[in-house]
Amino acid sequence: MTAPSTDASDGAVLERLSTLDRYLPVWILMAMGAGLGLGSAVDGLGDALDALAIGTVSLPIGLGLLLMMYPVLAKVRYGEIARDRSPQTRRMLGASLVLNWVIGPALMFALAWLLLPDEPEFRTGLIIVGLARCIAMVLIWSDLSCADREATALLVAINSVFQIVAYSVLGWFYLTALPDLLGLDSQGFAVGLWEVARTVLIFLGVPLVAGALTRGIGVRRLGEQAYEARVLARISPLALHGLLFTIVMLFALQGDAITREPLDVARIALPLLVYFAVMFAAGIAVGRRLQLGYPRTASLAFTAAGNNFELAIAVSIGVFGATSGQALAGVVGPLIEVPVLVGLVSVALWLRRRWSTPLPTGTTA
Repeated sequence: MTAPSTDASDGAVLERLSTLDRYLPVWILMAMGAGLGLGSAVDGLGDALDALAIGTVSLPIGLGLLLMMYPVLAKVRYGEIARDRSPQTRRMLGASLVLNWVIGPALMFALAWLLLPDEPEFRTGLIIVGLARCIAMVLIWSDLSCADREATALLVAINSVFQIVAYSVLGWFYLTALPDLLGLDSQGFAVGLWEVARTVLIFLGVPLVAGALTRGIGVRRLGEQAYEARVLARISPLALHGLLFTIVMLFALQGDAITREPLDVARIALPLLVYFAVMFAAGIAVGRRLQLGYPRTASLAFTAAGNNFELAIAVSIGVFGATSGQALAGVVGPLIEVPVLVGLVSVALWLRRRWSTPLPTGTTA
């Protein structure tokens, strides 16, 4: 796989970013405010948007996610993914599966019970978020942090396939079997394979096929350099436009619940903050231990810290109802994840500069 160069400083990286990319935290705050304003100013807007759904899949949020993921997936060099059989790649895949499916769910289970012992609905919602692993926004964070784009796409694809198989089983384990074994109160959990597979296929399969076709046709007709200079330059801004649109829709849909119960939101946010920080740090530590280099370590860290919030929200609404505490916890997930992972992009770029600095004799990267 071709990894981004690590020669440039953070300042050089920032200079190459567009105005939209460079001031992303500002635009995100404005999008949050716009969503809250829309939800408050237009009576019934939240109900109207919530009604635009197929099953438990929200069409407005779905549109934003598809718009967000397509340009990033059109950048991926799929041929390089297919050719990579290196031991380093196998170590990276193994580490990702352990971080995502052993450490991540167990950490969220522990945090939910430790910090929300008296709130069973919020606790259950957080565990559902912890079980929904990386898909959508991790592609944006990976791109902004100059991670290995092909490695990120591979990790997302592998974890998505694993998610179809593992989500229901782990949901039963963490929400029924393990609480019963430990003598804890349990609300139970029952989600069919199709509900999980449908969400994964829509929010990964559709943009993946579109991105691969765009790249394949574009490179064949224009050549690699012309495709990247002409096609990608035009469609790349759509990713962040989709991100901001998704944030506006989320706040417009749930703004009333968020502003009405700020203490509940704060209590849900605390374990999420700890979770994102610990998972990101674990990904960085494992990547350094395996000597993956900065680009792949960043890919590993962001795929470990990111969550598939659309799946978590869809499952919470489908099983417990749109007005449930579980659904509120699912919605708070991305509202906390977005600003936190934007901050972690800055942390990653700082680490990138240190990674490219020669280390003292006798140390290893």
